[in-house]
Amino acid sequence: MTDTTGNVGRRPTRADEARFWALVESAWESLGAEPAALRRALVERTPGSGDTDLCTVGDWLDPFLDPFLDNLRDLCAQASSQDLADLDRVVERKLYEIDRSDIHEATDGSDDGFLYCRGFIVALGREFYEAVSADPAAAILDAECERMCYFFAHLHRERFGGWPDTGSGISRESASNAAGWRD
Repeated sequence: MTDTTGNVGRRPTRADEARFWALVESAWESLGAEPAALRRALVERTPGSGDTDLCTVGDWLDPFLDPFLDNLRDLCAQASSQDLADLDRVVERKLYEIDRSDIHEATDGSDDGFLYCRGFIVALGREFYEAVSADPAAAILDAECERMCYFFAHLHRERFGGWPDTGSGISRESASNAAGWRD
């Protein structure tokens, strides 16, 4: 099967994506008002405004990333092998879709650094992800969340002894989305 971007493989379903974003929101909600306000500030800021206080919001969120991921792990405590593979397929696709040169310019970093920046974008939730996808200037320079990039794959390996087979035929690694690097 070939998708609209020319990739061969399986794409996440809408239900898988909805479930993924709901899990992300649930994991953030239990952390309280402060990270919620910081995430909201990132989404509502004017991209490219030069407001350095809002640009440092990514740094202010950093102490909340590990507790967020711990909460996400707890929410997946009963997930089956297939559930984790489906969630990993969503992360893989989301990272792939924002693997673009225009987003790289806004986030900076090496190949690995850019992957981790994309992990941060995904970890912050659907609203921030969509804001950055629509306007790369909404991204935060050098903000990273490495653990998000392979979060569900690592859970799968820990619980079921191997990496999940997403069947997508794509890579989450930087510069693998040829359409995003045509410049």
